[in-house]
Amino acid sequence: MIPQNSKNLYVDWVLVFLYMALVIIGWFTIFAVTGPDTFSDIFNFKESYGKQLLWIGMSVVLIVFVLSIENQFYERYSGIFYIISIVMLLGLFVFGKNINGQTNWYSIGGFTLQPSEFVKVTTALAVSSMIGDNLFDLKKFKDLKYILLILFIPIAIIVIQKDVGSALVFFSFIFVLLRKGLSLQFFYTLIGISVLFLITVRFGVGITLIAVYGIFALLIYYAVKRQPLFFRRNLPIVIGGFLSVTILVFGSDFAFKKVLEPHHQDRIELWLRLENSPEKIRELKKTYGYNNDQSIQTIASGGFTGKGFLDGDRTNGKFVPAQYTDYIFSAIGEEFGFLGSSFVILLFLGLILRLLYKAEIQKSKFNRYYGYSVAAIFFTHFAINIGMVLDILPTVGIPLPFISYGGSSLWSFTILLFIFVRLDASRLDDF
Repeated sequence: MIPQNSKNLYVDWVLVFLYMALVIIGWFTIFAVTGPDTFSDIFNFKESYGKQLLWIGMSVVLIVFVLSIENQFYERYSGIFYIISIVMLLGLFVFGKNINGQTNWYSIGGFTLQPSEFVKVTTALAVSSMIGDNLFDLKKFKDLKYILLILFIPIAIIVIQKDVGSALVFFSFIFVLLRKGLSLQFFYTLIGISVLFLITVRFGVGITLIAVYGIFALLIYYAVKRQPLFFRRNLPIVIGGFLSVTILVFGSDFAFKKVLEPHHQDRIELWLRLENSPEKIRELKKTYGYNNDQSIQTIASGGFTGKGFLDGDRTNGKFVPAQYTDYIFSAIGEEFGFLGSSFVILLFLGLILRLLYKAEIQKSKFNRYYGYSVAAIFFTHFAINIGMVLDILPTVGIPLPFISYGGSSLWSFTILLFIFVRLDASRLDDF
């Protein structure tokens, strides 16, 4: 495993700097939310800020370990890593600890471990290894089937464990497959299904079907005008289209009402503004919409320059539940204002763009697609978390990389990033 040759490692210090900047900002924000007014007790490992500091220290050990392993090791054993991570996910059904209605953690002493965070890493390795093979071709149904199966397995398990937020992240690999050559029609189909789901939830089955059938009828009418024999020649396709749309509409309604949990339904309804009753709206804002409402008020109170570190009165008053985890960006908005929030967003954009640039210049296909995977995962987490905090997207439990509190997320994101740093470090020696 440990490199035995004398090849030089060309570590990308820009990625390292961006990582360090985000981790440091994350810890100071966690301290602002959970700590005292002074730094006299920062090594109190019973408190969240102390535990996070401990996890940051252990992340340094992880970085050294990841960088010390030869880069071929990650590709060679990617399949084994993937299988182990899936077994760990399945083990939660037997040995998992239930927290807030979700059985997503192993409890080890006073610490918890969330396998779904690490499955992102192993899935990125497995996907990159498969599509990086010279014989792999997305245009072949067999190859497409295998790659979709790799993605579907963790999604299905995590959804069953009621962690929809983590499951959504795996759809970020669609961007990687598009870069490999996945048909845009497949991508547009996914977008269409998503839009159809939202329209069905927003307007109901009846109105949605009437609207879709009307659009189909108009398209067929204009097609027949241009080609009189169009309907006769394409009858199976037309019937298949009508049946597919009908199944998707009824399936969307079933998925929303029967598959999603009640709290997911309420959050989507609140996001889509489905409720007309003022009393019901107030009730939802006090329950499922409370975090978003308080988060927006907290960010708005920070103004342009912010109230200053440790001086956020809404943060100090614990107005935003789970502020040091999923809603940590609201604390940044209050204490550092628009300027500080923009700086954090620029750091993330810089990290993602740097990853895309470095991925593009890789000689190894495995390295290249792994770099795309890392960038896609970070972008998805960043976009969904910020969108959720700003009430642009519905609430889902998804952390902000390197900033939100949590050992599992910090370690998994650290491993995810520094595997690519290690792969890129040997780029000039690859053949």
